[in-house]
Amino acid sequence: MARNGGESAALVEVIPATRAGLPVVANLMELYIHDFSEFLAVVPGPDGRFGYPNLSLFWSEADRFPFLIRVGGVLGGFALIAQVRDPADGDSVWDVVEFFVLRGLRRRGVGAEAARQIWRRFPGRWQVRVMPSNRAAIHFWKQAIAAVGWETIASTLITEDGRPWHVFSFDSAVVV
Repeated sequence: MARNGGESAALVEVIPATRAGLPVVANLMELYIHDFSEFLAVVPGPDGRFGYPNLSLFWSEADRFPFLIRVGGVLGGFALIAQVRDPADGDSVWDVVEFFVLRGLRRRGVGAEAARQIWRRFPGRWQVRVMPSNRAAIHFWKQAIAAVGWETIASTLITEDGRPWHVFSFDSAVVV
């Protein structure tokens, strides 16, 4: 197992995940979903895995983008990004579908730097949805969004598919 040598956000790379990276993201997804078992009633299947049924769509649909996050050259997480329609006005908006940084790399600026790199890559309107019970994620996204120069953005509470979400909305065209 690789040890974390105190890497900083300056060593963060966000790399498009090729088709060969699908199993890597799938493996990291297990850790991500395990973290969510604190907030959602998810249980592993008979094979001991949680699974993510539509993961392969990120490699087959033109409006979905899978990324690996590396820190100092070592695997540190992943991000799944999609271009979707805003239900409020029907316009196109970028969506952080899933975003995961290994626990040992959290609170070191890695996630904020990875998010900043993604926002630079896809300028335009963005939304980040967070479960209200996931207070750490709400705090993280407020800080990450504020760190790029925007004022702290208050989230809007919505209900989607019967589940409440805090939604952060902003425009990344001004990311520095």
